Parts: sequence; structure tokens; C-alpha cells
Amino acid sequence: MNQPPGAAGLPAPGRLPRPVHVGYALGSLATGAFGTVPGLLLLPYLTDTLGVAAGLAALLVLLPKAWDVLVNPVAGRISDRTRSRWGARRPYLLVAGLGLAVLFAAIFAAPFGNGPGAAAYVALAFLATATAFAFFQVPYVAMPAEMTDDYAERTRLMTWRIAVLALTILVAGAVAPLVVTSGGDGVPGHRWMGLFVAALIAIGAVGAFLGTRSAPGGAVGASEPTLRAQLAVAAANRPFRALLVCFVVQSAGVATILAGVNYFAGQILRDEQSGPTLLFACFVGPALLVMPLWSRVGARLGKRAALVAAGLILAVGALALAAAPALPPVVVYLVVAVLGVGYAGQQVFALAMLPDCIAYETARTGRRQAGVFTGLWTAGETLGLALGPGIYGLVLQISGYVSSDTGTAAAQSDTARLGVLLGFTLIPALLIAPPILLLRHYTLPTLPTPTPTLGVDHGVVVGDESR
Repeated sequence: MNQPPGAAGLPAPGRLPRPVHVGYALGSLATGAFGTVPGLLLLPYLTDTLGVAAGLAALLVLLPKAWDVLVNPVAGRISDRTRSRWGARRPYLLVAGLGLAVLFAAIFAAPFGNGPGAAAYVALAFLATATAFAFFQVPYVAMPAEMTDDYAERTRLMTWRIAVLALTILVAGAVAPLVVTSGGDGVPGHRWMGLFVAALIAIGAVGAFLGTRSAPGGAVGASEPTLRAQLAVAAANRPFRALLVCFVVQSAGVATILAGVNYFAGQILRDEQSGPTLLFACFVGPALLVMPLWSRVGARLGKRAALVAAGLILAVGALALAAAPALPPVVVYLVVAVLGVGYAGQQVFALAMLPDCIAYETARTGRRQAGVFTGLWTAGETLGLALGPGIYGLVLQISGYVSSDTGTAAAQSDTARLGVLLGFTLIPALLIAPPILLLRHYTLPTLPTPTPTLGVDHGVVVGDESR
């Protein structure tokens, strides 16, 4: 809903001050760094530095993040019930965010060198890091639905967040491999990279905590008495179900692309040194440029239609890359830039539609339970991001990819190189395109303002469907 302008010099009702936009967006330094770097570097770190077989490495990357599927709803429920002078969500931004930074650096510390002990250490460190991330991300994603009731303002808030997210992906994804190289490759280079990314995460956590101190917190209202009852509430929200499943499967497709960047650059483009950085620059750079354009597209077509368009761009671009061995590198990089355009839209509109689903639930039931929905959302997103490297590692195993403990990829057969290519192109396209059909179930009917229950903000009137 659109609000009338406020008094001179003040934001309109429902509008947030620009410093709050920026402060909230800084949290994407933490979510973007953790969401990108493990998916990009952890699998090749295991296969090409620690000498872990591709199939086992896929499990080591998948299982700790799959654990978050159980932890995230619990984190949401706990944050829903938290009461503090900093609000329900902000304490987790600081405490869990700083814990996330320390634990991330520990993943790549390699105190046991190579071998089974090193693999077990990485799995345990990654598990602890994923748990800390759950307690940061769930409250962080829950905040927009409680910071403003304005439909358009949530889109503006998400646009700022995704802009910082895209910039973080560019910096973390493009610079982290360079840090590994400049640090001497192998274990030493990965240790320096872990410290670099940990610093990004810490800056994002502290920045989000401080930047949102003046934001309205909303009332975190009476929630269902049990986790099972809360999950049932979320399951009854049909628009949320459709959006969640679509986003999870598409996230798996995007994560499969990210997991294959190093392998694709080395085995298909034959450029192990600068290839990963160029791929990331082409993927994220255009996304930063088109973010304002996507915002206007969403205002004109509606969020749902814009999300469909973004998904189609992603899927077609990934499929086109299957011809990469026959294309000049410059054409490959241009196609990757098209992927970046689709990725930007997919992230903006999926994340902007989530608070709308939460507001719809508040209007429908009179209960504000953002933590429940964002707990399930982040659990699903985490599962999707974990499935990507797992899928890619399985493809490498099936195609006969040879691991190495030297810090440099071993020579590969033609079959293994074909696996590298298909895992980066065809499989992501098959994961991204079909879930678009689920969005036909995404509708948000207009509901009357409910009588709020004790401790719950006044309900939100949600407009028709598709914007």
C-alpha cells in the first residue's frame, strides 16, 4: 500500500530513512560472503588442495549446510520469542555475526594438513559455521516485515540489500581466488583467504547492527506454542509455499553454477589464474548496473511477472553456455553477463515477495510471526545453496574427475571435462526453468485489516497478487 507523503524533512509514513536502508543492506556483506565463497572455493579446496575424492567432498560440503534445514526454523522460533533492549532480532546480528566471522576463518585454517583428519576437521568447522550463520541470517531476513508495513518500501529496502549483496558477491567471489593465489596457493593461500572473508563478514555484522538501531522494530507477537504448529501455519500459506519451493530449486541451480566456476575456468576456458575472477566480474558487474532497471520492471509488470522473466533469462543463459568449447572466450563472458542480469532479478523479486507473504499472513491471522517464515525460507535457501556444490561434486565423481593434493588441478580426461561443462550449464538450466511453473500458485488476495491479538502490530492490508 502507498502512504501519503510525510511532513517536510521527514520520511513518509511507512518510509524508512536512507541510513536505515544502507545499514540494513550492510548485513549482506555477511550473507553474501558466506553464501558465495564456500560454494565457490570449498569444493575445489577439498578436491585440489586436500586431495579428497570428489564424491566425498560433495558430501562434506552438503551435509553441514543441510543441517541448517533443521536449525533455521529453530533459530526463527527463538528470535520470535527474544526480548531485549535491542529488540528481538538485532542482538543476533552482532553476536552470531561475529561468531560467524571467527568460525569461517577456522574452516580454512587446516591445522591437520592433508588427509582424512583434515577432511573431518573441515566438515566439523563448516557445521559450526553453518549453525552460526543460521542465527544471523534468520533474524536478519525477518526484519523487513517488521521495519515497515509499506508494500513498495519493502521493495526499495530489498533493492538496497541486493545491490550490496551483488557487490559482496563480486568482491568476495572475484577477490577471494586472487587472495588464494597471492598467498601462495594451497593451504597458506586458503588461510589468508579465510581471514579476508572473515573481515568482510565482521564488517557486515557490526554495520547491520549499528545501522538499524533507529529502525522500527515492530511487535513480535504471540506465536504458536510449538514448532510443529508454527510449521503448520507456514504450510497453510499457499503463496509462501509456491515462492519457497521455486526459490529453493532455483537456488540449487545458481549454486551449481557457482560451484563450477573454478572448474569451468580451468578445464573449459583453460585459464586457472584469471578465469574465475573474470567470470565473477562478468556475472556480478552487470547485475549492479541493472538493479535499478529491475526495480522499474517490477513496478510496471509486478513482482511475480518480473521474477518469471528473470528466471527465464537465467535458464536460457546457462543453457547457451553449453556451447562454450566452440565459442571465443569473449562471447562466453558476455553470456555470463546475461546470467548476471537474470540472477539480479531473481534475487530482488524473490526476496521482495517474501515480506509480502509474511504481511499476508499477518492480515489473514492477526499474528506477526516473521521468524517462522524466514526460518523456513533461510533453511530452504541454505539447502539449495548446499545442494548446488553437492550436485556438482556428484557430476564430477560420475564423470571421473581426478583429485589432487598439490594445490593445482590434475590433468583430466575428456569425459571429466564434459562433466565439468554439463554441471555448469545443462544441469543448472534444468533446475532453474521448471520451478517457474509453480509461481502460478502465487496470489495474494486483498484481506480486511484484522483485529490484532495481544502484543501484535495492527494488521496489514495486502494488495492484489502479482506486484
